[in-house]
Amino acid sequence: MPNRTVYFVSDGTGITAETFGNSILAQFPGKPRHVRRPFIDTADKAHQVVREINHSTELEGVRPVVFLTLVDPEILRIVKESRGMVLDMFNTFIEPLEAEFGITSNHRVGRFTDVSKSQEYTDRIEAINFSLAHDDGQSAKNLEQADVILVGVSRSGKTPTSLYLAMQHGIKAANYPLIPEDFERNEIPRSLAPHKGKCFGLTIAPERLAEIRNERRPNSTYSKLENCRHEVAQAEAMMRREGISWLSSTHKSIEEIATTILRDIRPDRLMY
Repeated sequence: MPNRTVYFVSDGTGITAETFGNSILAQFPGKPRHVRRPFIDTADKAHQVVREINHSTELEGVRPVVFLTLVDPEILRIVKESRGMVLDMFNTFIEPLEAEFGITSNHRVGRFTDVSKSQEYTDRIEAINFSLAHDDGQSAKNLEQADVILVGVSRSGKTPTSLYLAMQHGIKAANYPLIPEDFERNEIPRSLAPHKGKCFGLTIAPERLAEIRNERRPNSTYSKLENCRHEVAQAEAMMRREGISWLSSTHKSIEEIATTILRDIRPDRLMY
């Protein structure tokens, strides 16, 4: 597995192929080399990818794994003739569904066609702009528009989670750091008090927090384990006292954190 190359070949961005493929590969040990080849929408491009796949086979002595999301039959046929282990992700599901529904799918190339005209796309752009404007407590304006406000100590995962919620789910997510001054006052930031019902907390193991902070500001009071332990304890105590739901980001992916937040704050966003 570590010496294998894995190709993600798509007529669109390749995100679907890579996301689904990585979920499957995570069940196996090792870390293969990833190659994404997006926008393979002509026969010439398909032949070029086949040459690349075949070259990898000769160079490595084992055939690459090839995850495909291609809908054009001719392009699909060309890539399937490569020497890789080809996994056709679309037709694995499309053909049984066509039989079940009794209709033929539209075989549309690229899932983002005409996306700029959709309301969902517009909502996502607005959510991204909102999250960027309200990152790390930069602004307290228009917090009534927020779907969720993430709170926690610095470097506990608030910013990446906010942006993921915005980009993937169109959620307007603000985030505010809990700082020593908040602990001295023994209350959440005053600008958040009217919106406490929208708050969701992130915490983290002090040992992991110290590692992350040391990468940014090594040998500082900010990154010392003793200080991290104090801040985390104070933040968790404050969230319990204020009745704010929270979870630890220590061993959770951004996807897991975001899904938990959606389940608790906006369960409607888990249905489409």
